[in-house]
Amino acid sequence: MSALRRYLPILSWLPNYRRAALRGDIIAGLTTAVMLIPQGMAYAMLAGLPPIVGLYASVTPLIAYALFGTARELAVGPVAMDSLLVAAGVGAIAAAGSPEYIAYAVLLALMAGVLQVLMGVARLGFLVNFLSKPVISGFTSAAALIIGLSQLKHLIGVPLAASNLIHQIAQEVARHIGETHLLTLGIGAGAVAILMALKKYAPKVPRALVVVVITTVLVWLLRLDQAGVAIVGVVEAGLPTPAMPDINMEAVAELAPTALAIALVAFMEAISVSKAIATRKRYEVDANQELIAIGAANLAAAFFRGYPVTGGFSRTAVNDQAGAETPLAGIITAVVIAVALLFLTPLLYFLPKATLAAIIMTAVFGLIDLKQVAHLWRVKRSDLALLGITFAAVLAIGIQTGILVGVAVSLLWFVVKTTRPHTAVLGRMPGTQSFRNVRHAPEAETSPGILILRIDAQFYFGNVSFLRETLRELEEAAAEPLKAVLIDASAINNLDSSADSALHQIASEYAERGIRLVFAGVKGPVREVMLRSGFLDLLGPGNFFLTDHEALQSLLGEEEPSPDPMVARILKDGVAPSPRKATEGRHDGPIANGRPAAAVQE
Repeated sequence: MSALRRYLPILSWLPNYRRAALRGDIIAGLTTAVMLIPQGMAYAMLAGLPPIVGLYASVTPLIAYALFGTARELAVGPVAMDSLLVAAGVGAIAAAGSPEYIAYAVLLALMAGVLQVLMGVARLGFLVNFLSKPVISGFTSAAALIIGLSQLKHLIGVPLAASNLIHQIAQEVARHIGETHLLTLGIGAGAVAILMALKKYAPKVPRALVVVVITTVLVWLLRLDQAGVAIVGVVEAGLPTPAMPDINMEAVAELAPTALAIALVAFMEAISVSKAIATRKRYEVDANQELIAIGAANLAAAFFRGYPVTGGFSRTAVNDQAGAETPLAGIITAVVIAVALLFLTPLLYFLPKATLAAIIMTAVFGLIDLKQVAHLWRVKRSDLALLGITFAAVLAIGIQTGILVGVAVSLLWFVVKTTRPHTAVLGRMPGTQSFRNVRHAPEAETSPGILILRIDAQFYFGNVSFLRETLRELEEAAAEPLKAVLIDASAINNLDSSADSALHQIASEYAERGIRLVFAGVKGPVREVMLRSGFLDLLGPGNFFLTDHEALQSLLGEEEPSPDPMVARILKDGVAPSPRKATEGRHDGPIANGRPAAAVQE
């Protein structure tokens, strides 16, 4: 039963549902539905789909998420980012609005859902960590610009060639700006003004619904559709009938990169907002189960003629503020939208498309993160460069390729940083047992002939050469010949075979020159590698210490050596493997005070 509850969290919260939570869930469900109806239609239009598809994607996915999700307030449905990715991916292989286009968008929901469920079952939620915050910020800011500008055709009432590249959109707008339909522009601009005013002066008012009602009534009363204002028109009434999506293997191959991008970006958007609220409310969100839940929501969308969905930032915030306490709020939202599909679609006939464009533009321009740019300028300019590269790549070469460029550059920068890790020459603070970086604490005292070096990274094949070069440069810069080198290993979390081999070579080279090599603060995982490779036995227990202070006392002869008791114990108890025969430059026995006890005879 516990395993079933793990994969169906509704079995945990529904039997224990508190009546006191019902009022908040009902209010939140109604409020979110009022917000989602115009948003769902607007985002579907952004994706190049009929507005009704956005409403289809706002019913069964919400129920599916309530069954499988662990976030209490997450409001699932169509979002701007997924819509733009759909437009970019499907638009490359089919004409927007065509039956093939709609079928491919539904297929994309199926593919993204399958990927997310499989990733969740395989516990791959950690993959979202590859989308670093600067990359996400650069991506969302650039995507917001593209989303907003792509809606200009509806705002000015002029058909423009579709594109996901900023310069092409700008060229199209510049070429046709003289053809602007002023009445459409007036409606769109008025809708934007109302949305912005309500956001500032009445933030709790459902502003999207307000502008939908005002502009729809205005177009109906004055019959502005006959004056050239584009309207939504007939919206098919009734609930979507379940159907198996058409699976075209050629389309599957072409849409695979888009499906993967949607799977990761959608999960990132949902988990980031849900974790933020969960942390504030002090409960846990299971990232892997969230992958399964969002995947189930996308599968539900696919089987009921919807397109890809996820948890939205703004709707989740509204859902939370309105009082949602359990996923029942999402079920109530779905029921309200289902009722609207059954009985209220005729009211949407005169809804101007310029209003939906205004809703999209005001929503997505809030994603342009100027505060993050200012923050990174002050805090970490290398991360600001990652943000800028991602931003430029998305604008210049497209949504999907742009985010891949951002991730690739982020990973490359991580690799570069690990190959040249931070190191610090340490000195003892006067009158204490503490050691500090002499660059930042000039008063720290160093001992002539003794180098104390801290390595602040894992030691692996990628930075072996860097460490050797660093040791050589520090020795050349030393005022006196080296007598001992103390490696502070407290920040080394991992040691691979290449780095272990390098340590053998360094130890042997120092031993031949009469330089003693000692270690302080070696962690368990690193010590285990040293044990299995024979390095502990090679160097001897007397050259491993718990702290820099104890190691320096031994080197200076101030007190009797107090070696690391764990190293001494495992070697004394015979746990260490017999010393392996060194290939070249290694020794069988321990190195005491820099000199090998017994050299291998070749």
